[in-house]
Amino acid sequence: MKRYAVFVLAFCALASAAFAQKKNPVTTVVKEILPRQAKNLQAAVEEMPADKFSFKPTEPQMTFGHLVAHMIESNYYLCSKASDIARPKQEAPKETDKDALVTALKASFDFCTSSLEKVDDSKLGDPIQAYGGREVPRAWSLIALTNDWADHYSAASTYLRLNGLLPPTAQPKK
Repeated sequence: MKRYAVFVLAFCALASAAFAQKKNPVTTVVKEILPRQAKNLQAAVEEMPADKFSFKPTEPQMTFGHLVAHMIESNYYLCSKASDIARPKQEAPKETDKDALVTALKASFDFCTSSLEKVDDSKLGDPIQAYGGREVPRAWSLIALTNDWADHYSAASTYLRLNGLLPPTAQPKK
C-alpha cells in the first residue's frame, strides 16, 4: 500500500509539472473540450426527427428548434467575444427547418474552432463587453462558452428522452 501511495504522489507531481509547463492552460483546455462538445451537440440535434423541432416539454419552454437556434447564436456570440473576431453575417434559419439548423450549428462550431485557434491566455484579463453592455474579463466568454455547451447538451438530451430517444452519449457503443 505504501509503494502505491508513493507511486501516486510521484505520478501526480509529474503530471502537475507537465501541466504547469503548458503555456496556455485555460485556452488549451477549452480547445480540447470543443471537439467533443461539438460532436455530441451536433449528434443530438441530428438525432431529433425533423417533425419534433416544434416540440417543447411545457408551454413556457422553448421548442427544440429554438434551443438549436440559441446554441448557434451562443456559439457565435461567445467565440467572437473570446477571440475578438467579428462573427460572420448569416441569416438565421427557421426554427422548424432541421436541415438548415444542422448546417448552421456545424458552421457555428467551425467558427468557434477557427476563431479560437489564435486565442491564448495572455489576454484573458482584458475587458470585453458582455450581455447588457457590462464589462467583464475576456475569460468570462470562455467560461460561459463551456458552461453553455454543457447546459445545451443537457437540455437537448432531455428533449430527446421525452421523445423516446437516447442522447448520443447514452447510446450503446457501435
